[in-house]
Amino acid sequence: MNLIDRQQRAYQQQLLEELRDELEPRGLTTVLIVDQSGRPTLEVPDSRFRPRRVYVHLAFLWFYWGDQGDERVSCLRLVPAADRIEEAAREGWHEGEQGEIGFDLDKVIGAHS
Repeated sequence: MNLIDRQQRAYQQQLLEELRDELEPRGLTTVLIVDQSGRPTLEVPDSRFRPRRVYVHLAFLWFYWGDQGDERVSCLRLVPAADRIEEAAREGWHEGEQGEIGFDLDKVIGAHS
């Protein structure tokens, strides 16, 4: 892992630690881990004890816990982000597997050509 990758991972971890510090006083259990691909993530169980992993998407500065539009929130405003994640966890995560955000940059570039 090069220097830039290490710095990005450290920033992701810092953002997740700040989110954890906002969520735990609200009664949510959180566990900061590193996933199988080496990304830091915050594992948060919902009201039915089903865990979801909250990740940081640095390009867009999002916290996200799935691939749906309502499963991401800006990292730039920590308290509203924690409010939204708390609300989603209390309501219960979406059914099914946790989706992953992905972008095909070739399609994005092609759309603007």
